[in-house]
Amino acid sequence: MSLAIHERTIFLLTRDARQRPRGFELVYWGASPEGPVRVRLHDRRAVFFVPREVPTAAGTRTPVELLTLDGRPVDRVEVTSRSELRAEVDRLAREGTPAWEADVKPADRALMERFVTGACTVRGPARLRGGVLEFEDPAIEPAETVPRLRVASFDVEAEGPEAPILSVAIVSGTSERVFVRGSGPAIAGVSYHADERSTLSAFLAHVAELDPDVLIGWNVIDFDLAYLEARCAKSGVRFSLGRGGERASVLLGSTPSAPSVARVAGRVILDGIATMRAATWSFESFSLENVAQTLLGRGKKIDHPGADRLAEILRLYREDLPRFIEYNLEDCRLVSDIFRVAHLLEFAIERQRLTGLTMDRRAGSVSAFDHLYLPRLHRAGRVAPSTGRVEALASPGGYVMDSAPGLHDHVLVLDFKSLYPSIIRTFLVDPLGLATAGEDAVPGFGGARFSRTTHILPGVIESLWAARDEAKKQGDAALSRAIKILMNSFYGVLGTPACRFYDPRLASSITRRGHEILQGSRALIEARGLAVIYGDTDSLFVVGDRPSYEENLALGRELVSAINDHWRARLREEHRLESALEVQLETCYLRFLMPTIRGSEQGSKKRYAGLVLKKDGTRHVVVKGLEAVRTDWTPLARSFQRELLRRVFLNEPYAEWIGALTDDLYAGRLDDSLVYRKRLRRELDSYEKSVPPHIVAARQLEGTPREVAYVITTRGPQPIEKRTAPIDYAHYLERQLAPAGDSVLAFVGERFMRLGGRQLSLF
Repeated sequence: MSLAIHERTIFLLTRDARQRPRGFELVYWGASPEGPVRVRLHDRRAVFFVPREVPTAAGTRTPVELLTLDGRPVDRVEVTSRSELRAEVDRLAREGTPAWEADVKPADRALMERFVTGACTVRGPARLRGGVLEFEDPAIEPAETVPRLRVASFDVEAEGPEAPILSVAIVSGTSERVFVRGSGPAIAGVSYHADERSTLSAFLAHVAELDPDVLIGWNVIDFDLAYLEARCAKSGVRFSLGRGGERASVLLGSTPSAPSVARVAGRVILDGIATMRAATWSFESFSLENVAQTLLGRGKKIDHPGADRLAEILRLYREDLPRFIEYNLEDCRLVSDIFRVAHLLEFAIERQRLTGLTMDRRAGSVSAFDHLYLPRLHRAGRVAPSTGRVEALASPGGYVMDSAPGLHDHVLVLDFKSLYPSIIRTFLVDPLGLATAGEDAVPGFGGARFSRTTHILPGVIESLWAARDEAKKQGDAALSRAIKILMNSFYGVLGTPACRFYDPRLASSITRRGHEILQGSRALIEARGLAVIYGDTDSLFVVGDRPSYEENLALGRELVSAINDHWRARLREEHRLESALEVQLETCYLRFLMPTIRGSEQGSKKRYAGLVLKKDGTRHVVVKGLEAVRTDWTPLARSFQRELLRRVFLNEPYAEWIGALTDDLYAGRLDDSLVYRKRLRRELDSYEKSVPPHIVAARQLEGTPREVAYVITTRGPQPIEKRTAPIDYAHYLERQLAPAGDSVLAFVGERFMRLGGRQLSLF
């Protein structure tokens, strides 16, 4: 078939590097308005650099006009295979002359050197085959596009993790299909299949016909995909889930806690849990039921705990197939609706557009930094070290003040907007700037000095900052969130030995400058006669001295103006720098509680609560770090403390209410809120000397559950599915309600056990 010249703008979906006799074949799949596109680049080499004086024993060597960070000229070395690369890099390491950038993958380097992140325009010889436009060695240029991706949500139901399949459902827009092993009544969109092999084959054929760009699910890689791959192998079915009929695979994590990776050519696999975590969503539990109830107000069609749920699923499969099918479909719909409401697809798209990481990448702050930084470093005439094992040296964390415990009126919270990114931008903190600083440099900490003219990261942050301001102006929450997460990751990247630019002077020059800024701002506020009762990393808590809420809001605005003016003038005078520091009035609490450390009179840190006035005139309790927001406390303790705070803040009576709550506890009316829930992150057998309660409960279940729900009984911890003993109400009174209550009641001269304690009769 002849090749004609075509041009397409595509949004990248997947990438791969395949070993071939003459080098690597780089394969990129993308989505375009006209349909899917595959790009192949042939005979590509893996690249690394060596100082010019260092001899090499393999590869093709070419002098280039680049320098190491310490100023030595380098040569470019190209090799045609991974084995050749590893052998030469290992040899150089043994000689004490490490290769530079030897760990950059060919498929990533080809994109980053072209400044391609999310989208690109490809132009060159191509042919249309099977609905896919296939390019061979085209020209590639960066582009901007907002993709319209086809998304399908799917969910597998099985008799057990290693047992035959029952059904698999898939929902895409208005299309809903279910493939069921067995026979049953005629239902629109449902097909029945005699055995597992035909069920799997029918599902894979439907995916090929539907041809989605993105497949989504809940725990979709570790369970659904891994399960389908295993059952396909068992049934002799080729697991051809990828585009073009390519075989898919799941690479299991190297440890139980490490994420698995899906390899599906041309299709992005987005797990709902991982994507929500990446977008900084937080829930008491990331179970589909809990997240769906929280965001959608509805949940699964079956919500029995643990083994009871599987038993009910199997019962429906045998006795009520229409309800079983509806259960399978509803799980798909829930995931689709969660993605829609939480804007998860939009977030994943924007993160890739910003960082160059694939949409499905679960983590990768260091890789994102590389994708942004390395090509700009090369344009500046330098190359970077390879990543390697580097000893981590301690650098100070964020500034946290001792707090002044108590119940306060009118507390102002002054917050520095994106403090660490603004420090990097203002004080020119940068790896290249550190390496090239001359005499007229900006001082850092730990002996660091930064070039005033040669730097990269401050400019990157300035561009991201402007883009975020525009995104907020346009109401683009997904883009704004993605930019904020990216900017805030830069400090952490520079402070980890996993970063190729790791130098403790970089991290220290950010955090210690933060200390200086918060301490200086505190001194400025206290010079006005105001009390600063707490400070943490980028925020200061100030007690207003004016009689009304409105007057204290005005005071907060005055302090914002004074602090910003102070730093602009000081930095211009002392360092000849323009300040990007910007403090804001984040909150004015009507009333505010700063508790003590339990069992001490010392003020706590990162734990407080306050009453805020919302725009609609209602009053709302905000809680940080206390029992009311901690998932290791029971729902009873959390709801109790939140309501107690509300009553204390509003001066409402609470003594009789506490007594009635205790009566309800012992009467069994609160049993549903006494359940502890805990995720299991280690194997049960790994606990030997110290066995926590959730492990005691989990060992009473079959297998190793991902999460255990248990209560404390008179015989100790028991899972709720297998509780045999009465609930130990005294435990909940003394270990949950009392400590949660006393952290508040101590400041109004009361103790929980005096109001809600139970006296034991001697007769």
